[in-house]
Amino acid sequence: MKHVPTRLFIGLTLLLSACGAPLSTLDATSSDLQALGGGTKTTAPAAQMVLTTADAKNLLARQSDLSFRADAGSTTYTIDVDTTRTYQEIAGFGAALTESSAWLLNSKLDATRRSEVLRKLFDPALGIGLSYLRVPMGASDFALGSYTYDDVPAGQTDETLANFSVARDEQDVLPTARAIRAVSARVRFMASPWSAPAWMKTSGTLSGGSLKPETYDAYARYFLKFVRAYEASGVPIDAVTLQNEPHHETTAYPSMRFEASDAARFVGQHLGPTFQAAGLQTKLLGWDHNWDEPSYAQTLLSDAAASSYLAGSAFHCYAGDVSAQSTVQAAWPTKDVYFTECSGGGWATNFGDNLKWNVENLVIGATRNWAKTVLLWNLALDDVGGPTNGGCGNCRGVVTIPSDGSAIRYNVEYYALGHAAKFVSPGARRVASTTFGVGNVQSVAFRNPNGTRALIVLNGASESRSVKVREAGKSFTVMLVPGAVATFTWAPL
Repeated sequence: MKHVPTRLFIGLTLLLSACGAPLSTLDATSSDLQALGGGTKTTAPAAQMVLTTADAKNLLARQSDLSFRADAGSTTYTIDVDTTRTYQEIAGFGAALTESSAWLLNSKLDATRRSEVLRKLFDPALGIGLSYLRVPMGASDFALGSYTYDDVPAGQTDETLANFSVARDEQDVLPTARAIRAVSARVRFMASPWSAPAWMKTSGTLSGGSLKPETYDAYARYFLKFVRAYEASGVPIDAVTLQNEPHHETTAYPSMRFEASDAARFVGQHLGPTFQAAGLQTKLLGWDHNWDEPSYAQTLLSDAAASSYLAGSAFHCYAGDVSAQSTVQAAWPTKDVYFTECSGGGWATNFGDNLKWNVENLVIGATRNWAKTVLLWNLALDDVGGPTNGGCGNCRGVVTIPSDGSAIRYNVEYYALGHAAKFVSPGARRVASTTFGVGNVQSVAFRNPNGTRALIVLNGASESRSVKVREAGKSFTVMLVPGAVATFTWAPL
């Protein structure tokens, strides 16, 4: 993330002015997670229900099972789930394992506390089962300092990449990634660079500038070395993006301007052929920036050479509207869409407002607009939003690890992600479901690889709604209070 997201700040400030006392963070107690295994069971075909409410009195709390009965007709808010109409395959839900997050998890927690937090984050049975992580390639704005994998003294170059090394990441990032994989082998990783090495750039620095055309081949080999080094270290890379936020250039921390025409030439003539010649299956993604410029992704995909190597495009939340993802997908239906970054922070502290925004725009909004992933920004930050490397000064991690050693706090983002990650497995397919639009009952549905259904519902209205869920001529009805989020799961009827 590169700045306080103005769009979110304005919208949530208006909401906060009308709400009561803010609730910034919450603890995920063992009873919260154990509650997922409780509830009242029935003998009729039934759906399990897990609920989070805007007042935070229910946090992924298991409710009584809901029996399917023969349906008697539609009501005002009937959600029809149709598993015969399928859309994108889901790769996973998660966040970014920045160096800051990895340092907090690996170096600031003892083994017992680290094991506990990793289980709550990644274990699909004992925790919320996050299944996809984004790793910066080198330093980002959340790192302990600025670095790449091939830094040489000013004025020198390293065209053969003889100096290339991921040893810095062996301090915290790679050990944490391996520990996560030990908790859940289903977790996959993608990677994004914030900057090429300074000697490859017009600025001669990590902070700002663009990639010199004469270094395109070396930079393609740099990507290849990174993927191979991570795989050799026990962390296979599923996908890489060409550049994090290519239209945000700053001198405050590592960044690089990368115009669409230049990115197309780089991937079409250098990176794509390099990966292909090496036999890599790692996917290549373009853009990796905000919803407000779908034209960049379209320019990349319109280039025949670049498009032949690109698996799709990636998006962030800080400007524009989530519908931009569908705009790109409609023009290029054979290319995938990934949602790769959004952050909460001190500009928005009301639990209920944040829960609603995240579920409405990301968990439901991004997936209904073709996203294969929903990834938030930092997996973990400390109680002052750090450590930072020149970027956002008040961002919030999915979890907060206080510097004084007090209890780890599981923030609203944890519960928003949990409503999807715990119940929607990698390889699931989004399926058709009725939704009633912003400010009302909204939904997204999935069919898991084992055939089970998962339906996520948000009551975005200011009053309670009676919601009917129907599949194959059978239905149940449930009352949802304002701002409530529910996930329903059931076996094929």
